[in-house]
Amino acid sequence: MNSLSTSASSDSSVSSSTSWFSGIVRGRLDKSSSLKMAGSSSSGGGLASNNEGPIKGKNQFRGVLFKYGPKSIQVAFKTGDYKQQVIFIGGLTDGFLATDYLEPLAVALDNEKWSLVQLLMSSSYSGYGTSSLEQDAMEIDQLISYLINKENSEGVVLLGHSTGCQAPVSDREYRATLPETAAMIDLATSMIKEGLGSDLMPKEADPSPITAYRYNSLCAYMGDDDMFSSDLNEHQLRMRLGHMSSTPCQVIFSMDDEYVPEYVDKKALVERLCRVMGGAEKVEIEYGNHSLSNRVQEAVQAIIDFVKREGPNGWDDPWS
Repeated sequence: MNSLSTSASSDSSVSSSTSWFSGIVRGRLDKSSSLKMAGSSSSGGGLASNNEGPIKGKNQFRGVLFKYGPKSIQVAFKTGDYKQQVIFIGGLTDGFLATDYLEPLAVALDNEKWSLVQLLMSSSYSGYGTSSLEQDAMEIDQLISYLINKENSEGVVLLGHSTGCQAPVSDREYRATLPETAAMIDLATSMIKEGLGSDLMPKEADPSPITAYRYNSLCAYMGDDDMFSSDLNEHQLRMRLGHMSSTPCQVIFSMDDEYVPEYVDKKALVERLCRVMGGAEKVEIEYGNHSLSNRVQEAVQAIIDFVKREGPNGWDDPWS
């Protein structure tokens, strides 16, 4: 599943997610700084039409690598030099160049005068097991603050994939299909009760080093990461996702996601998620896999349609 959303807001804190795209658009200045629509097609296919476009060749991006925070991992890569940015937030184990649609997306965004920003966080690559959603939110906030204060940003969209958008796919429901999960949840719960939540679990728990807290967060019922499970009732979902009702949002759901258990009714789940998010727009991509690598053009088109339609309309002034 994927989701995009727009809002004007003075609060720059955000949260992370799984198998959809999610975004928050915010802008400032007057209407003259809103989106400039390019006349060229934004279907997302192929390379840029000139040698100075964002893509040089397969898996070769042109752009600027910069630090947005003091930690060594806190670096980001930006294509294009525009005042509006789409920030891509990958899922578990992801880093730069995480999905196949990023290349055509960079080209399509360039056509619309938007930059694509890929960031690394403490949870990138194998770091997810020793990080948290709270840490993700803090670092995304740092990046947005950098773009506002250092690059005079006029609008930002957050685009999440998999656990990077905390949405359609439930890590808990997927991991429940693995034989070792139940025993490991019991162990993590015991460790947390003993004040050992920041200690590492046995290597059988996860391919990467993972703390008892993070394992419980991902795998246990109503853990911090348990936001999108199909067995959560309406009240539970609304408590966890209802804050999105103030943010226009588009949910792009991969209808053949290999990480969603077969017993889950995907159509019913996406309907419920969109409803508790205050009526988020729904896009179902038939036969789409988890990363949408088999539906790249549809993914790019959905994202670009959203960015063009829900452009920035001014920053809220917290003092007014």
